[in-house]
Amino acid sequence: MPDGDREGNAGSAGLRSPGSSERVPLARKAKPTSVERIKQASDHLRGTLREALLDEAPGLSEDDRRIVKFHGIYQQENRDERAAHRASGEGRKAEFMVRLKLPAGQLTAAQYLAMDALADEVVYDRSLRITTRQNFQLHGVLKGELKRTIQRVDEVLLSTLCGCGDVERNVVAPPAPIAHDGHRLLHALAFELAEAMAPATNAYREIWLDGERIDSTREHEALYGEGYLPRKFKTGLALPEDDSAEVYDQDVGLIGIVERGELRGANVLVGGGSGMTHRKRETYARLGTPLGFVERANLVETVKTIARIYRDFGDRTDRRHARLKYVVEEWGIDAFRAEFQQRVAFPLEPWVETAPLVRRDWLGANPQGDGRWLYGIWIESGRIVDGPQRRWKTALREIVAAMQPTVALTPQQNLIVAGLAVEQIPEVEAILDRHGLPRPDRLDPVRRSMLACPALPTCGLALTEAERVADAITADFEALLRRLALDDVPFSLRITGCPNGCARPYDADVGIVGRKPGHYDVYVGGGLGGNRLGELHAESLPQSRLAAHLEPLLRGFSESRRPEEGLGDYYDRVVRGPGRRDILSGAKGDAAEPGTGGVGATPGAGGRA
Repeated sequence: MPDGDREGNAGSAGLRSPGSSERVPLARKAKPTSVERIKQASDHLRGTLREALLDEAPGLSEDDRRIVKFHGIYQQENRDERAAHRASGEGRKAEFMVRLKLPAGQLTAAQYLAMDALADEVVYDRSLRITTRQNFQLHGVLKGELKRTIQRVDEVLLSTLCGCGDVERNVVAPPAPIAHDGHRLLHALAFELAEAMAPATNAYREIWLDGERIDSTREHEALYGEGYLPRKFKTGLALPEDDSAEVYDQDVGLIGIVERGELRGANVLVGGGSGMTHRKRETYARLGTPLGFVERANLVETVKTIARIYRDFGDRTDRRHARLKYVVEEWGIDAFRAEFQQRVAFPLEPWVETAPLVRRDWLGANPQGDGRWLYGIWIESGRIVDGPQRRWKTALREIVAAMQPTVALTPQQNLIVAGLAVEQIPEVEAILDRHGLPRPDRLDPVRRSMLACPALPTCGLALTEAERVADAITADFEALLRRLALDDVPFSLRITGCPNGCARPYDADVGIVGRKPGHYDVYVGGGLGGNRLGELHAESLPQSRLAAHLEPLLRGFSESRRPEEGLGDYYDRVVRGPGRRDILSGAKGDAAEPGTGGVGATPGAGGRA
């Protein structure tokens, strides 16, 4: 079995199900959450949205705020302006984030340009933001613009349905649109899964696209049921040579096995996921556990069956504990596998051994294998916007309009233009230069790999900054790594404004997780392979101390790392391995207590998002 085949992952409460012979839900609180009531009463995701779009209120009711998520929309507010609004007596001013659903991050040139133009019209700073799930977010859309926004999305054959909500989210996959059989086959599977996992309701078309209103009693949600899923559900696809999607971090991960140009099937992982709640030990990040190998013809049914198990046994009484990972962890993989096998007519086959998974960022020029080229463009924190020095929005519009490439969004918040002639590569780089954008080969490894969530001012869950301080935090680490002669060593850094883990901090070399305004927890020991969790190294450090706190560890790494060893690998060998050593003091001994800043502090845990 590969790394990550563990039932007791970091942060586990150690609970188990009654066993494979009993199929009963785990102990729950007295009653389902209010969200469950709202879903059940929503008339298949209609709520009163149609009526709400016609009234003059700037926001939506609590019930409609929950339901509109299934349509790819979050109600938010600009928290920078909250105090001024309250002082003026306005109260909270509602605005909305609209999230597209783009399987495998694939777009045509026309679709990209349409979204670029739409952002100019409805987004407060005209930006498009690429997420770590390969889709676009439009921030700051006003309620009066929502219907027109979704209609414009639909005009270019895109959708926002299930960009959010308690359903299958965007299916992520290796992004590069190359001729390689594996990538092409996984893109087809991503689109097939997206269609198969979509809800049956006609509500989206009725509310946003003026479709014919049907009698909802004729609708039947065979997959999701009346209450849909307990929480969100995420599927990721990978190849051994391209784990861009980081499949160990997914509710369902499929590692494709390609033989003789055909997708033979996939190794299936279940129960991964980031997210936690601070000081709630019953919540934790978790790596996916190997379930087995499934043939290609049965992969869609495999994902649907796992979703059904989650539908039936996921916790509907506590949303912090409502993810599939807790079912897998608390039952154990043997009980979960037995339940799965009872529900399907095909066998789970033994796991197929493969080469270790490799992360790819696809930045810079890469051959497609068909005589054409693709070029990966680094986007800082995924924000496509024009600033004083760096004009991403103008540069990308110019490239896409002139060259009409295929466009792909990556799980690293970057963008690929593909289908280029070799002579167009210098043209792409000239446009980047002209608009002040860095070429990928001129980036330090830490900046090249850095991810950050939006956090403030738009995210209601953010405890502190992420995207807006990412440049400064990255610069501190770059300076330290240069001083220690580590500036050419691959190094993954992820920054989030809260513990929900949207930028996947818990499996990075270094994860920076918001604790309170201006302060962060530091996780160390994940790595570039995506199949190992870091552990809590320090709690509530001020931003100015983040890099300096890790200097002793990084100095030891510089002095005694093995060839090709990343920081997470070194940490796992020297700190978490036999004879565990406290790098901060140089002493051998027991693990540090949580909160002391020692390297042995409680492992990173998981929760609500």
